[in-house]
Amino acid sequence: MNTTRTDTVATPRRFPLREVVLFAALLVAVLGVYAVMGAAYSTRMLVEASCYAILALGLTIQWGYAGQFNAGVMGFVALGGFAAMFFSVPINEAFWGTELPGELGIALLYLIGAVLLVFGATRLDRLGVPRRLRTVIAVVLAVVLYLAVISMLRGVTGEIESRAGFIGGLGLPAWTGWIVGGALAGGVGYFIGHICLGLRSDYLAIATLGIAEIIKAFLKNSDWLTRGTATVSPLPWPTPGPAELGFTLSRALYLSVTAVMIAAIFFLLHRAYHAPWGRMIRAIRDNEVSAAAMGKDINRRRLEIFVLGCVLMGIGGAALGSFNSMFDPQGYLPLNHTFLVLVMVILGGPGNNLGTIFGAVAVYVIWIMSEPLALFLMQLAVSFGEGAFGWDAPGNLESRALQARVFVIGLLITLVLRFAPKGLLPEKVKHHS
Repeated sequence: MNTTRTDTVATPRRFPLREVVLFAALLVAVLGVYAVMGAAYSTRMLVEASCYAILALGLTIQWGYAGQFNAGVMGFVALGGFAAMFFSVPINEAFWGTELPGELGIALLYLIGAVLLVFGATRLDRLGVPRRLRTVIAVVLAVVLYLAVISMLRGVTGEIESRAGFIGGLGLPAWTGWIVGGALAGGVGYFIGHICLGLRSDYLAIATLGIAEIIKAFLKNSDWLTRGTATVSPLPWPTPGPAELGFTLSRALYLSVTAVMIAAIFFLLHRAYHAPWGRMIRAIRDNEVSAAAMGKDINRRRLEIFVLGCVLMGIGGAALGSFNSMFDPQGYLPLNHTFLVLVMVILGGPGNNLGTIFGAVAVYVIWIMSEPLALFLMQLAVSFGEGAFGWDAPGNLESRALQARVFVIGLLITLVLRFAPKGLLPEKVKHHS
């Protein structure tokens, strides 16, 4: 009897030389920053870089895993920061000790009822109502209910601002705000995904960018909820703060918390990437038509990955907001909280979790250190010019050095796109035969 035997030849694993060299160079750069700037400053830089690494991991699974270009990272970061503020700030007795919470609750119930009525009007065609008439009814009902509810809300929120300032927080541990921040960002991402994920990549980028600006505008103008431009501070930490342990040790403890979070997220994403779910997501990214022909639910899977990325952005935004110990809606900028995260993912390599972490830390070190380095070089040039040519020193060197950040990051992204378009640690695609 003949038997057929299939031999599988295992290819030897490559020594990760590029990874070792890049991370060694990054370690040398970080140690150099510690030597020049001191432990307290450098540890703060690493904590902020670790928070950005969580944001970048959220973006790399959207863009790298599923090819979804999210240009509205700032909005989800702001939602995470808001949740961290709302759940950790002490209770405001000037609000909760009055009848205002009941009035606000009634207004919010009317708002929920109005939304449900409009939603029901959009489903009238199932009862035999013509679609054009259904649309007219829904639009008219939405306008009337909006005017009625917004008038009620303005009355209540005006009373809150005049009598209590704002509603305050819930006085809970900071980590609860981190969890809720991820859930809130994921919930908003679910709503956005239902509307926008059917768009092409360029239109999806425009839509998410606009939605991020809407979120920022809402938080900035809702003085009764966030104090608007007046900011809320200080925000409690989930760990002992500088008052208990000093700046360096407290920041090091905070860094250990964010490092554990990154390790857990990296482990889960690595398992998901190599699981059948991850292979299916990449199949949808590479050839959506073929994946649909094989019976895959394209829209559901794309929504899953979009929501998952938004959850990580919310958690990272909450951790960053707590560490900065201040919630300022006006401080969320597309340059700092969207474009910088995009540069991190591009430099590290979309779809490569390890590369994304490397890109986040490397880009943030360059972003932070470009200002003092540019200031040093400018002062050196001014000293030379005054001694050799009698130049007059300009009086705004600090502001000019600050603008060097944008130039350095722009130059960096140009070089990466020219010489390493897939990133310094590109995604490793396994081919099966």
